[in-house]
Amino acid sequence: MRLVKSKVLFLLFSVIFPLKLTAQSKRILVFSKMKEHRHESIVVGKIALIQLGKRNGFEVDTTENADNFSDISLKKYKAVIFFNTTGDVLNQVQQLAFEKFIEKGGGFVGIHSAADTEYDWVWYGKLVGAYFKNHPVIQPATLVRAQDSKLTRDLPVEWRRTDEWYNFKQISPDINVLYTIDESSYKGGENGGFHPISWKHEVKKGRAFYTALGHTSESYSEPLFLNHILRGIQYSVKEIN
Repeated sequence: MRLVKSKVLFLLFSVIFPLKLTAQSKRILVFSKMKEHRHESIVVGKIALIQLGKRNGFEVDTTENADNFSDISLKKYKAVIFFNTTGDVLNQVQQLAFEKFIEKGGGFVGIHSAADTEYDWVWYGKLVGAYFKNHPVIQPATLVRAQDSKLTRDLPVEWRRTDEWYNFKQISPDINVLYTIDESSYKGGENGGFHPISWKHEVKKGRAFYTALGHTSESYSEPLFLNHILRGIQYSVKEIN
């Protein structure tokens, strides 16, 4: 009888206080506010990110409302994705709330023009890892895997694809590069022999992942690209290293 009661109590305790994160508690906020250019890929990209979450055990909320950046609102999320944001998107109060969220252990994922965002916010520049400088026309190019890790091993060592390829300025020395782009494989590269295109790094207790991929609408139906984003999300929420 005592054994039965113990099992019942254990099951009840497990329901009230789960031993691991449930899908409902793994919520991601996709933020796509823009002040400059609006990417056509935002509509299909949001749908793709929601579906990616459904297939991989996390909930996705999408917004272009900066009011979600408050201490109370951000507590609901494990990570925030800056999805093709541009320009000055948060005020000083919202910036402070986001800084606290990341530094206390939250995750950040920056996709494409997340690097074309908040040029006057020094902390954000360090978070994203670099700022957009310019780009040539959309064209095919070859990406080269910079490290074999759980974030990259499902992807090609040399990855040929078409996108809008960013040149960067103010590249942080603290980033851990995942992919570079071979400037000899396309026209318009300006970062020289070492041109990072995707990376990760830690920010106090938080984690940040950035990829310059994701300008085109076609990207969001590419299995390899979606795998790339998934691994970045998993890194940001500390599921993989």
